[in-house]
Amino acid sequence: MKVKSKHHQNSIWRMSLGNRLRSQSGMTIVEVLIAALIASFAIAAGMNTFVSTNKNHIIQDGVTNMQQNGRATVDELVDRVRQAGYKVPFGVKSLYSWNADPDTIAIVYLREPACTATVSSDMPQPSAELKCVGSDLGCFETNSWAYIWDPFASEGEYFYITHVQDQAGHLQHNDANLSKSYPAGSQIYVLEFYKYYVDNTTDPLHPTFMKEANGEPPVIYADDIVDVQLSYRMANGTISDTIGLNRFVREVQMTIVARTPKSDLFLNDFRYDSLTTSVMVRNYDL
Repeated sequence: MKVKSKHHQNSIWRMSLGNRLRSQSGMTIVEVLIAALIASFAIAAGMNTFVSTNKNHIIQDGVTNMQQNGRATVDELVDRVRQAGYKVPFGVKSLYSWNADPDTIAIVYLREPACTATVSSDMPQPSAELKCVGSDLGCFETNSWAYIWDPFASEGEYFYITHVQDQAGHLQHNDANLSKSYPAGSQIYVLEFYKYYVDNTTDPLHPTFMKEANGEPPVIYADDIVDVQLSYRMANGTISDTIGLNRFVREVQMTIVARTPKSDLFLNDFRYDSLTTSVMVRNYDL
């Protein structure tokens, strides 16, 4: 049997070691550059996807807010208009209109449960308290609005109650005189009075739909409402932008325009949503 020499064995070991070293050697500069280029493409693609997805989320949030604000405005107006004139004394105005572009509307109806009283004695002067002996004044509240109506002259006005003397049967209005002395038999009501309009001057970039209730300071009801257009179908079928006699109004037609809170990143402009509806006025005598 032939035995290999030690020198031959060392040569074989060195060749094996060289092969292992070559197999474990690092990447070349070209390979590193190619790998970096591929990685940069992958990162750029991922970033574009993220940015696009984020923009879509922002846009969708804005569209959702726009739709909610527009729908809330329509629902509020429809609900109030349906109640316009409810149990309001004949001759008392219960729909007010201002063709201001955007338009303004005010709606009046009797508060439930009903709160009424009858003036029992003639007022000696417009500053005098209102004597309502025999009426239950427990439903009237201090620092609140009420309406007094003279059925003999078919006229009335709102006034501010400053003090309720339930046991004595007196209502005081110390902040302001009435416009006249009301006679016995005049009626006092607690009416709901709601006024709605668009405020596009306080913050022109973000117009708001405002609600003013019973003489209180107005509050923001919905954001980013840019326009309210109202028209009124009368008993004879004509359409008017303003109201003459309330009792001839049969339908209120409305168009509400809402917009997104921020400019669209793709369109470079706001998105708008227009909602149109109508509501019948059912509480007026034909």
